[in-house]
Amino acid sequence: MEEIKEKVLAGERLTKEDGLFLYQSDDLLTIGQLANFANLRKNGKKVYFIQNMSLYFTNVCEAHCAFCHFRRDEGEEGAYTLTGEQMFDYIDKHIHPEMREFHITGGHNPHVPFEYYVDCIRSLKQKYPSVTLKAHTAAEIEFFSRLSGLTYEEVLRTLMEAGLDTLTGGGAEILSERYRKKMGVGKATTDQWLEVQRAAHRLGMKTHATMLYGSIETLEERIQHMIYLRELQDETSGFLVFIPNAVQPASVKAGIKRRVSAFDDMRTIAVSRLMVDNIPHVKAYFINLGTQLTQMALTFGASDVHGTIIQERISHAAGALSPEGLTKDELVWLIKGAGRIPVERDTFYNEIKVF
Repeated sequence: MEEIKEKVLAGERLTKEDGLFLYQSDDLLTIGQLANFANLRKNGKKVYFIQNMSLYFTNVCEAHCAFCHFRRDEGEEGAYTLTGEQMFDYIDKHIHPEMREFHITGGHNPHVPFEYYVDCIRSLKQKYPSVTLKAHTAAEIEFFSRLSGLTYEEVLRTLMEAGLDTLTGGGAEILSERYRKKMGVGKATTDQWLEVQRAAHRLGMKTHATMLYGSIETLEERIQHMIYLRELQDETSGFLVFIPNAVQPASVKAGIKRRVSAFDDMRTIAVSRLMVDNIPHVKAYFINLGTQLTQMALTFGASDVHGTIIQERISHAAGALSPEGLTKDELVWLIKGAGRIPVERDTFYNEIKVF
């Protein structure tokens, strides 16, 4: 631990072995202290949030990932596929002049053409031109490539011309082929996910990256996941934020033994900040962590708490116990309660207002 501490204080990069040691150590407070130091050096006491809204065009999906409770088959009860115009009613009920981002994810629906997805983006951008469109995971881009016969770059260019501003971070899960096979991740492979991100960065797009931890992955796989992202960031500088998300159980009634421990949550945030040293921000996602642990995470290396969301559905389709959204005032209160400075941002971390 002393050797790692010296490296962190000197700004030296940690190795895979260092990361494993931190995961195997029970000295949570020292790990948190080091991550806090690394974050303060990078971001000071500022903690960022955005006024955003989650949108879901379709929950129909060809993949059958073991951890997903959001997906439906075509024709199954509860399945839906909405057009951009059908989404306007929901948006108009919740939108306000300070809304800065639509966060759009959904199923890999093979029953509609690629043009459907392009039209959804185009219609939103035309009706809400001032709102940033953060839409589709790298895995969805790989799916669109198969659906359309276009290359990743051609898919991205087509969506960008329609109004896409950035990709969401999902679809990464754990970047390990053993994990993806075991968990039935019927979507992009590790190499494909990374290649889509590389293509987006080549086109000048800044993107996001997640990790879904807490199921069958090994600690080595978690660390390797972080190293894959770190290596790509060395190459492209295209990632804005790393978002470690705890996997949710199948039901809100699930007992504590089915949930990721608070100890693991805090350690994962801290190790993420120490290992992924070249991505500016680590996000504490209150939907997965809950509000109290999100607040704690701000002294364990996190510098972002996501946003207002309005109504989250994917984690809540499983067993998330958190609120479906928070107000701006609640986010400011949460950040101030951790002794940090709340900063409202846009999607690209440009500061809108410091509280």
